Amino acid sequence: MIQIIPISALTDNYIWLFKSENTTACHIVDPGDASVVLEFLSNQKLSLESILITHHHGDHTGGVRQLCERYKGIRVYGPNGACEQVTHVVNANETISCGHLNFRVIKTPGHTLDHIAYFADINADKGTLSYPILFCGDTLFAGGCGRLFEGTAAQMHQSLRKISSLPATTKIYCAHEYTCANLKFALAVEPNNKSTKNRLQASITKRNNHKPTIPSLLSEELDTNPFLRVSKPSVIHAANKKLPSTCTTETDEQVFSIIRQWKDHFTNV
Repeated sequence: MIQIIPISALTDNYIWLFKSENTTACHIVDPGDASVVLEFLSNQKLSLESILITHHHGDHTGGVRQLCERYKGIRVYGPNGACEQVTHVVNANETISCGHLNFRVIKTPGHTLDHIAYFADINADKGTLSYPILFCGDTLFAGGCGRLFEGTAAQMHQSLRKISSLPATTKIYCAHEYTCANLKFALAVEPNNKSTKNRLQASITKRNNHKPTIPSLLSEELDTNPFLRVSKPSVIHAANKKLPSTCTTETDEQVFSIIRQWKDHFTNV
């Protein structure tokens, strides 16, 4: 079976490590900080075999150079231009093998133009997974989604639609611990969503006990994440309230754009 372990880094990043049980070879996703990875590998007596990168931002790539210097000849997968250490440029719908896992590359522009995600299904992994997994970087967060630094609302909306179409049992491994703040915004959008209220309380309890709120299930996101719920009447109503009284939204994309702009200026209380 596959083990997936979070390594906390920087302010609120998670660097994901995955490996097969009873092996020392491991793989790392988005190492923004080499020092915490090297310390973990040393303490656990593991060796690094490959790195997966979702996009070019420094808090996802900042540790790649040092890791490549320490572990000569490792494979580094990522989008074109993510960092100079990438050895294997990956493209949409390409399949890559890391240990016993086969990942399908999903192009997810929006947060950045080069953003990709890595999806492994239980039907393609040689029996080592009991559920599908997605390493999605800064595209989908638990309860939220990434800011639009380079892409458009239309691009991000389409990227999230791709993720929404994956099996509902997919575990979502995003790159930041933003869950509580995201769910407070989600409740501002849908104040009567009982699932969101319950999820926020559970997330607060986890954080108070110094536990991660991630991974989440895609089914949870479909029930509570407003950015995946832009076709729901309650979310459409919330978006329309942000418009002049003579205007209404006409498409899911417009609803997403309004909700995303609202989130950009939302202050948690």
